[in-house]
Amino acid sequence: MSEVKEITVSLENQQLISVEMAWNYGVIPAEKTETYFSFFVKEDADLDYVKEDLEILTGERVKLIPVEASLIQKSLGKYYRRSGNYNRENVTTQTGDKDDFLLRIIHEARAVGSSDIHIEIYDEDARVRIRIDGHLVEKYKLEKDEYPEIVNKVKIKSNLDITEKRLPQDGRLNFPEFDVRVSILPTLHGEKIVLRILARDASQVDISKLGFEQKEMTDYLEGIRKPNGIVLISGPTGSGKTTTLYATLKILNEEKRNIVTVEDPIEYTLKGINQVQLKESIGLTFASALRSFLRQDPDIIMLGEIRDGETAQMAIRAALTGHLVLSTIHTNSAWGTISRLVDMGVPAYLLASTINTSVAQRLVRILCNDCKAEMDLPQQELPKEFRNKGLVKHCVPVGCDTCHFTGYRGRKAVYEVINIDHELTDLIKEGQLKADDLLKEKGIEKINEKAFQLLHEGKTSLEEVYSLLTNV
Repeated sequence: MSEVKEITVSLENQQLISVEMAWNYGVIPAEKTETYFSFFVKEDADLDYVKEDLEILTGERVKLIPVEASLIQKSLGKYYRRSGNYNRENVTTQTGDKDDFLLRIIHEARAVGSSDIHIEIYDEDARVRIRIDGHLVEKYKLEKDEYPEIVNKVKIKSNLDITEKRLPQDGRLNFPEFDVRVSILPTLHGEKIVLRILARDASQVDISKLGFEQKEMTDYLEGIRKPNGIVLISGPTGSGKTTTLYATLKILNEEKRNIVTVEDPIEYTLKGINQVQLKESIGLTFASALRSFLRQDPDIIMLGEIRDGETAQMAIRAALTGHLVLSTIHTNSAWGTISRLVDMGVPAYLLASTINTSVAQRLVRILCNDCKAEMDLPQQELPKEFRNKGLVKHCVPVGCDTCHFTGYRGRKAVYEVINIDHELTDLIKEGQLKADDLLKEKGIEKINEKAFQLLHEGKTSLEEVYSLLTNV
């Protein structure tokens, strides 16, 4: 048996056989020369049978290289992925060209629920990675000389300048059911492409399916149903804040209300809502858009993000004058939004009068039930706060074809919801920005405690939630 530890297949070799042939015979193309066609094959396969069939199907002299069965299985999942309604041999694109690699990877990424596609070049080769459940997974290896053609195709299809290679460019690809935001960035070895897949329609976003527990849902709905004030959602990039905002707008979207939004970018569309795309290059910022919104007689305003003191001050002003303002902000916890806004220059007494609800959220990857394994958990591996709480075993990711060999399948949102009541309002007015004891009395469970519960139930791994256990 060969000592091969990893199989890498170029795009050219990958296209030499079909998905069906690869899976039926459990083979991966290795090399094609003028005298033979070599394949990696499972070590326990019937080599004579596989060799005879492949020689008939390919019309070539075949050489087989036996390797571990797990390596073949992993490579089949990576290079010849079979996924639901998607098949790389019969994808119908807008152009009708099934051999168009660019359109094929976009459709494949969307079929597996990917949010981003990264196409990048290095000194000797290039690769394509797709983001699944928040983490990048390598999908294809490319020859370096194939890369310029792909870059040019992206530029042409998104109406960008193919002669410009020194400056970043942004564009968009339009498909019947979704859009793709294109970003091209000059790097040391060439231009890197990132394709962001954006769902157009938010009508299917349902707040009841986001992950709110019953008490959190009740508290959150109480906050957004007030006629004025601010509702803030905090969390890092990619934690699902925009999805939560749109699920909220869907509830509030009624004929009697005038709802306006300013976003960067507009990721969803929702009928009945007036949406504005941020354009800082011409002076259309969050603050300037909000200033104009106040002359449009709005009932509800959604700001994609509060980034600076000017935007924060305008949001406070809008809330004080009888509007409900929804927005996001970058902080580690729900209560941390208070100190963040104070740091931006918002007076504490104004915050106390305007904030209805503060929410923190994170997305936690859930272990794949088909391959996760249980192991002993040494207590020293846990953060000090969570040691000796009865957790002696935990589940770890393994990886299989079902989960794209990541060990995880899907994500769950965890929330921390704080309704600002009279007691918390008094703390803010007094400038007391630490409220852990009072929040605990009110039964508000922090995100790190919820993450630990998921770990305790075997739904996620320590690796996935360790940063939440220590930083929140």
